[in-house]
Amino acid sequence: MRKFIFFIGLLAFFACEEKSGREKEIEKTEVDFQLVRFDRQFAEATIHNLDSLKTEYPFFFPSQYPDSVWVNKLSDTIQQEIDTEVAAVFPEFSEETNNLYSLFQHIKYDFPAFNAPDVYTVTSEVDYRNKVIYTGDKLFISLDTYLGEDHPFYISMQEFLKKNFRKEQIVPDAAGTIAEDFVPRPDSRTYLSHMLYYGKVQYLKDIWLPAESDAEIMGYTEDEMKWARNNEAQAWRYFVENEVIFDTDSELYSRFLYPAPFSKFYLLLDSESPDRMGQYIGWQIIRQYMEGKDIRVQEMLNTDAEKIFNEANFKPAKPS
Repeated sequence: MRKFIFFIGLLAFFACEEKSGREKEIEKTEVDFQLVRFDRQFAEATIHNLDSLKTEYPFFFPSQYPDSVWVNKLSDTIQQEIDTEVAAVFPEFSEETNNLYSLFQHIKYDFPAFNAPDVYTVTSEVDYRNKVIYTGDKLFISLDTYLGEDHPFYISMQEFLKKNFRKEQIVPDAAGTIAEDFVPRPDSRTYLSHMLYYGKVQYLKDIWLPAESDAEIMGYTEDEMKWARNNEAQAWRYFVENEVIFDTDSELYSRFLYPAPFSKFYLLLDSESPDRMGQYIGWQIIRQYMEGKDIRVQEMLNTDAEKIFNEANFKPAKPS
């Protein structure tokens, strides 16, 4: 028994050493980007210095809109309230900037051609569909969508949306948005193809954010993550027994892949389940496929879904 425990300890030690080796290399990776608190600059702007702001950041001021739009926005009471609340929650942005720096290091390590984008913090009248926007050279973060799930601005919104309106989700959201730029879109209408597309996105978030919990990676609460783990085998059995894997019915996307109040198995357990269980299962398949393989991330991303599925020989986790 002691020999067994010692052997397991050695495995854990070498696994830790391997991980720390990767992280040590990543720490040497240099990235350079600019952080611009545009939300503060616009909040403090006046009609007298609006022109200089437009000159410095023309992409925020489309030419088809007259100056009156921006002047009115400066004096709009709702905008002013948003600015006040954002300033209270984000008086500074140093922790998030450091975490973004680490994220960009990890991305560049895996994708050497990647150049860190300049980061612009903005407000968007709580446009939760566009919390983070990545254009390649710019990353826009709408801070008024990260004020805390209990903030009065969100009182009329559904709980499954509000749960991630927290500052802790800024970097995971940024990682996910950038990951989508690297993961090829599904080349098939099958549920498997789309499930593994999202699995690849979650896998990139996972390896780029090693300090984050699985719950933060998925955007789950701890209770939701516990449910997902404990019911992983049951969810997988449902997919297999109902011949969902190779089905091309697009309704499956909204049932298991898209944000929603819960996943729709059409069973009594539905109301207890977290949304996007298909994404979660896809992530676990990618994890098992990559386990023990000496292949680069890029190779996995370009590997066909069926090949991954066949070689992963996926075995869902047993309930804890």
